[in-house]
Amino acid sequence: MRASTAIDLGIPKHILYPMVETGELIREAQGIYRLKESEPLGNPDLVQISLRVPRAVICIISALYFHELTTQIPHQVHIALPRDVKTPRIEYPPIKAYHFSNPSYEAGIEEYTLDGVKVKIYSREKTIADCFKFREKIGAEIAREALKDYMNQSRPNIQLLLKYAKINRVENVMRPYVEALA
Repeated sequence: MRASTAIDLGIPKHILYPMVETGELIREAQGIYRLKESEPLGNPDLVQISLRVPRAVICIISALYFHELTTQIPHQVHIALPRDVKTPRIEYPPIKAYHFSNPSYEAGIEEYTLDGVKVKIYSREKTIADCFKFREKIGAEIAREALKDYMNQSRPNIQLLLKYAKINRVENVMRPYVEALA
């Protein structure tokens, strides 16, 4: 939980620090704590980013990994932010921020509860469209691999995939790949 959440629940700030010193609370990151008895986080990076950057949506490689659409292991947490939001300065976990227009940022957000925390992650279809949009930054091969893996998963939704491609203005780029794999 965030320190501010603990304070809102009635735990005085001056009590938090002694609880860390005695080992009752474990400091996961700046301003984020968990009880000693609680299980370690299963998705610590995604949870920490969700708590520290409320407007962040997990995207690109991190979302591909979450949806099991890549063999890539993300070395940074890839997040989407609206264009008018500054990239936060966070030492750990390392982040890679992408700034989206409002229509693109708002489309395809799904909420998952990971380790008791709500984490916003783009849907499978939106993630693939984003990979094609940022193919110059992440590599076109990653985008094509993700699309191929998506088409091999159960229930691919081609109409939804192309809807997000249109929002991201990559429909003409994606359509030939989608048609070849359909």
